Amino acid sequence: MKLLLLGGPCFLGRHLIEAALARGHQVTTFNRGRANPDLYPEVEKVRGDRDGDLGALAGRRWDAAIDTSGYLPRVVRASAEALARAVDRYTFISSLSVYPDTRTPGLDERAPVGTLADEGVEEINGETYGPLKALCERAVEAALPGRTLVVRPCLIVGPHDPTDRFTYWPGRVAWGGDVLAPGRPERAIQFIDARDLAGWLVRMAEAGRTGVFNANGPEGTLTMGEFLATCEAVAGADARFVWADDHFLIDAGVGPWMELPLWLPEAEAAGFFAFDSRKAIAAGLTFRPLAETVRDTLDWDRARPADAERRAGLAPERERELLRQLSGVTG
Repeated sequence: MKLLLLGGPCFLGRHLIEAALARGHQVTTFNRGRANPDLYPEVEKVRGDRDGDLGALAGRRWDAAIDTSGYLPRVVRASAEALARAVDRYTFISSLSVYPDTRTPGLDERAPVGTLADEGVEEINGETYGPLKALCERAVEAALPGRTLVVRPCLIVGPHDPTDRFTYWPGRVAWGGDVLAPGRPERAIQFIDARDLAGWLVRMAEAGRTGVFNANGPEGTLTMGEFLATCEAVAGADARFVWADDHFLIDAGVGPWMELPLWLPEAEAAGFFAFDSRKAIAAGLTFRPLAETVRDTLDWDRARPADAERRAGLAPERERELLRQLSGVTG
């Protein structure tokens, strides 16, 4: 199979390239060449900017395209229309953020998606990100009706994740000592290893599958307590988890999701870590053991420079202050 990847080899794109090459496919990437341009010398690299500079794709043909870098409907529409006669199938990586209802657990692909009063808006923020992704989905289907695969993951995790939204936890638990843990130990969480997602996406492209799929893991229920215990076991750490409930964290002004990864107040987002991915699982999506994801992420994190910027997670002094406050509350 000849596969075109719209995006660079940063995170998911990197794992997609490796999954496709491992299965003997020819891979072409289309991007601006700014991120890891020297990786994968065996891959054809076509340079251009999908926002107005698609000329390098003209006159070419691939069996399938996978779009990992689409956020604005206007830009996605242009790419999809340019490739409508150049590919048989087009996979668009969307997001579970398309669903505005974050309170209801168990939402599947039939749930309503978010809308915008002004569909021309191009500012991407917490309010517009999901609806813009939904509009991108619509643009792809309009350009390639019946030939599109739309995949909606939530938090994509694993080695080479540039966001640190998952990496924070294996690294922090490995340090040991008192660890501020958010919410209830029994609270369900969801995420998907980028390698599991990438392998499945390549297999779906091979099979010519179309439709809309939520893609989140694990297959069963995973709790925050189980996740942290796995981090501790993998790291061989001596950690003591100090649990802070939602009320404490809100009152302390802790920022959900980025300052304290994998935490969202349950009153507002009980459904955000409880989406229904049974359709994707029935279509062959599988999940590696959690310990493997934690171990590989921790190994990668430890190999980074000590002064590498960490983009998510509590700063050590902030965590110590919260632990002091929590001690006063519970003492």
